[in-house]
Amino acid sequence: MEYRQLGASGLEVPVLSFGAGTFGGSGPLFGAWGDTGVREARRMVDIALDAGITLFDTADVYSAGASETVLGEAVAGRRDRVLISTKAGLPMGDGPDGAGTSGSRLVRATEDALRRLGTDRIDLFQLHAFDASVPVEEVLEALDRLVRDGKIRHVGVSNFAGWQLMKSLAAADRHGFPRYVAHQVYYSLVGRDYEWELMPLAHDQGVGALVWSPLGWGRLTGRIRRGSPLPAGSRLHATADFGPPVDEDLLYDVVDVLDEVARETGRTVPQVALNWLLRRPTVSSVIVGARNEEQLLQNIGAVGWSLAPEQIARLDAVSHRPAPYPYFPYERQEGFARLNPPLLSPAPAAP
Repeated sequence: MEYRQLGASGLEVPVLSFGAGTFGGSGPLFGAWGDTGVREARRMVDIALDAGITLFDTADVYSAGASETVLGEAVAGRRDRVLISTKAGLPMGDGPDGAGTSGSRLVRATEDALRRLGTDRIDLFQLHAFDASVPVEEVLEALDRLVRDGKIRHVGVSNFAGWQLMKSLAAADRHGFPRYVAHQVYYSLVGRDYEWELMPLAHDQGVGALVWSPLGWGRLTGRIRRGSPLPAGSRLHATADFGPPVDEDLLYDVVDVLDEVARETGRTVPQVALNWLLRRPTVSSVIVGARNEEQLLQNIGAVGWSLAPEQIARLDAVSHRPAPYPYFPYERQEGFARLNPPLLSPAPAAP
């Protein structure tokens, strides 16, 4: 397993981390992901640790806290061998203080997470969403207090827009509060919006990307094919409306090239899709989930090898979509690009 520094922090994380959204799964979304109990979860943690996966990601909203509870029991007795990441901010109740990132709610959410996880500290605590009703200074002050108390080691965010993240980082610098070192983002071969603004921001500000749904919300598993109905067992039947939209023509074009590269490398379609992500700038770790041991072992097979440059170029080309304004001049015109060199290779020429 390869390890990378998480943004500008001193925390080293594995390039693959384990998403515990399947643990204790219940409800229309998380129940469709999986319903792994404590015994199975311990086995999953065993396999992950044997492969060098030490970072385990969850959230309070995952099955109303059940994911955190099952994860805590699964790592009991080996807490010092693992890194725990959790998130808070999305609704956990209907009351006036049941959602958001006010200072008081963050303190309570942290205490609740520590109790459910059965631990005395959280290695990475992330805001699950931007709360426009709360001043960023109030959020950062509460996080600063939790860091000083030793309950949180590092702080990050998830699903922020570029201006929201930059506003928060600037406020942290201005007041001497802890900076966000991680941004948990959606990024895949069928969803490359992260590259337009969030990736350059992360590169400039030292924020590491933790990638969620790297297989396009379950669409890059190798089971979805052009001209074929959605497989009967696919969780997309129940969860498609919860996830990011994906253009069907783009999906099928990408899968066609993934099939080619998989045959050339002797790897599976998911392994190729994950390996492509591991080569992208600012990516610190790719979060993989699994409903069973077979899926976990297959995902682990995405590390320890590299795609050839020509294969990466083909995947880049088939998954590329024109950038929107104000990004497209920097992608299409040499004069713009000279002033602001891209992190990634120039867009492929039109046929």
